[in-house]
Amino acid sequence: MSREIGQSRWHAWWVNGGLSVLALVSLAPLLWMLSVSFMPTGEAAHFPPPLLPSALTTVNYHELFARTGMGNNFVNSLLVSLAITLGSLLLNTMGGYAFAKLRFAGRERIFQMLLAALVIPAQVAMLPLFLLMKQLGLVNSFGGVIVPALASVFGIFLVRQYARSIPDELLEAARIDGAGEMRIFFQIVLPMLKPVLVTLSIFTFMGAWNDFMWPLIVLTDQEHYTLPVALATLSREHIMDVEMMMAGAVVTVVPVLLLFLALQRYYIQGLLLGSVKG
Repeated sequence: MSREIGQSRWHAWWVNGGLSVLALVSLAPLLWMLSVSFMPTGEAAHFPPPLLPSALTTVNYHELFARTGMGNNFVNSLLVSLAITLGSLLLNTMGGYAFAKLRFAGRERIFQMLLAALVIPAQVAMLPLFLLMKQLGLVNSFGGVIVPALASVFGIFLVRQYARSIPDELLEAARIDGAGEMRIFFQIVLPMLKPVLVTLSIFTFMGAWNDFMWPLIVLTDQEHYTLPVALATLSREHIMDVEMMMAGAVVTVVPVLLLFLALQRYYIQGLLLGSVKG
C-alpha cells in the first residue's frame, strides 16, 4: 500500500512538473514583453537580448501615451468592446431563448442554417459586409465596428443550449398567471441564464477587444483606431523602438488578461453547464 502511495505521489510530481514547464514556456514571451517594456531605450536591441532591464524605467509608457495618443485608442477599444458586449448579450440571449423555448414556423430550419454559417470563414463575408456598411454610412465610425458584432451564431448557439434546461412547466405557469413574454424573459429567464451570460460576456468582450482585421478595414481615421490597429501602426512608425512597442503590447494585453483571470471560474462554469445541460 505504501509503495502504491509513493508511486502515485511521484506520478503527481512528474505531471505537475511537466505542466509547470509547459506553462513557463507559454508565459515566457509575455514575461519578456513585460520586462522589455521597462527597459531603457535601445537595450532590447543588444545581442543576446537581456532578460531583465538593467534599470527599471516607465519612460516608454509615458512616451506611449504622451506622444502617440495611445490613451485615446485605449478609450476607443473600451467603448467599442463594452457596446458590443452589452448589445450582443441582449440580442444573442433573446435569439437563443427563442430558438430554445418559443415555437414558430421554420424554427429548426432557421437554426440549422445558422449552424451551417459557422463553417463559412469570416474573411469571406468581409467584402459584402464592408459594402453594406458603406451603404449605411457607417464606414470610418464606431457604428461600423459595433453593428456587425451585435449578434453571433456562436452566442445564439451557446445560449440556446443552456436555455433548453429551463423547465417548460415554469414558463407555462408564468403564462397562466398572466405574465407576458417580455416579462417572462426579463424576470424569469435572464436570472436563470446568469452563468452562461457571464461566459458569453467574457467571450464577447475579449473577442471585441482583440479584434484587428475588421476595425482595420472599416476605420480609416487614426483617431478612431482601436488598440490592436493602433499597435500595428505604432510598429510601422517606431520599428526600431522595441521598448515602446512592447509597452503598447502590454497595454493591449493586460486588461483582457486580468479580466479573464478574475472571471475564469464563471467562464469555465458556464461552458461546462452549457455543454452538460444542452
